[in-house]
Amino acid sequence: MSANGSSETRYRSEVSGTNSTCCHKELSVTASVISMTVGIGSNSAALFILLKSYKRLRIKSRAFFLLFASSLVVTDLLGHLVNGSLVLFVYRFQRNWETFDPHSIVCSIFGACMVFFGLSPLFLSSAMAVERFIGVTKPIFHSTVLSSHHIKRLLGLTWLLAVLVALLPVLLQRPYEVQSSRSWCFFNMDQPKDWLDVLLPLIFSVLGLVALLLSIMCNTLTSCALLLGRLRSKQRCRGTSYHVEMICQLLAIMLVSCVCWGPLLIHVIILSSRAKGESTCFRLLTMIRMATWNQILDPWVYILLRKAVLRKIFMLVHGCCGSKLHSFHRWQRSMLGSSVETSKSDCCHHVRISLPDITIQSIT
Repeated sequence: MSANGSSETRYRSEVSGTNSTCCHKELSVTASVISMTVGIGSNSAALFILLKSYKRLRIKSRAFFLLFASSLVVTDLLGHLVNGSLVLFVYRFQRNWETFDPHSIVCSIFGACMVFFGLSPLFLSSAMAVERFIGVTKPIFHSTVLSSHHIKRLLGLTWLLAVLVALLPVLLQRPYEVQSSRSWCFFNMDQPKDWLDVLLPLIFSVLGLVALLLSIMCNTLTSCALLLGRLRSKQRCRGTSYHVEMICQLLAIMLVSCVCWGPLLIHVIILSSRAKGESTCFRLLTMIRMATWNQILDPWVYILLRKAVLRKIFMLVHGCCGSKLHSFHRWQRSMLGSSVETSKSDCCHHVRISLPDITIQSIT
């Protein structure tokens, strides 16, 4: 990718600064090992649960959601395996890049994997939010027009877009750079040469923020549509429970993505326009580690926010706060007293009419 002289010059310039030396001494591989282990275990458990649910379901919209969710968990699992293995490889050689990577091949692969496995979960989360928005607000269109072929094509397009963004620096001959901590590779943000070095991280951050905003908008509209539907209907609609379960999971995924990825995406935009010479060693590395926790927390959303678990949590809360819920239910009945009395009178009238019919039939 680059000549030995240029790569060695780049490595020497990174080691020369005091901030880089500080990072080089104080970093440990322990945090990366723990993150990799917990991430692989969590995603494996979540994938087992999702595949088990996918085999026994009969609802088309639920199948689409589980297909997206399984793809997200598989992507997170591969992200921990690939990026974690690269980190362990770098620490094995004591982050001495000029020794094991004189042509910057490993650095380019590392940077591309960081971008791909970072953007893919954000794109998949936004695609899941859009699919649920269509399924709730346009159920006829969702059931008649959308098919598994369209969903699989949408999955492929999300991964393809993440691959294109990850390969942009290589295609434009602006390879990824070893960062100040010398433990990972990313865009060249310390000393941008021209507008292209500024544009590449901006594309990464803007696309990630757009995916987050799209998820927030679609999940909010879907939740409002479900709430309005429940308030307008007098009886409990069939199939609402799995809608509520999916919306709870989507809202949790959205919250996790915003907390984990939001600071990094905004910080990359700020770094692209900052003054040169500022120290970014620990701040950027801390935000990267926060972003990796997104791949750890995502599977726990599917593990903890299942319908069976939600039902047990509701029963536990109901047992602890039974008196408060009873008073709230009594207030709700007083607010809707007339409608309740009407429904009761109709029910009693139906019982009075049906009982003699049954008696006559049994006698005859």
